[in-house]
Amino acid sequence: MENIHLKQFGINGREKGKFIIVLCSKWCRSCKLLAKKLNAFMDEWKIGFKEIDISENGQLAAKLNITAIPALIFFEDGILLNKDIEMYGELIVRNGVMIGSFNDNILGEIINRI
Repeated sequence: MENIHLKQFGINGREKGKFIIVLCSKWCRSCKLLAKKLNAFMDEWKIGFKEIDISENGQLAAKLNITAIPALIFFEDGILLNKDIEMYGELIVRNGVMIGSFNDNILGEIINRI
């Protein structure tokens, strides 16, 4: 996969460090809880993040083959994380994308591995 930059999708975000796009929907309860977790840990995990409603940016979901929400899309220095992350024998992040909501410990561990 070629390097995918935030700006290719018209998204402004951190150009340095870790940045997460939370692809969500206004009606998704898990999406809202996940955003609250990320907001609470922004300073501790040294991340930036932005929520994007899937109905407003279907191009991003289509390009990354995202078919469910919430989806977290991990960027480092403005470029999509181009690697997989396994935990407990399970593939959790595939090509920089994680589908589903996880507890604080797992989310923190994933962010530390970026």
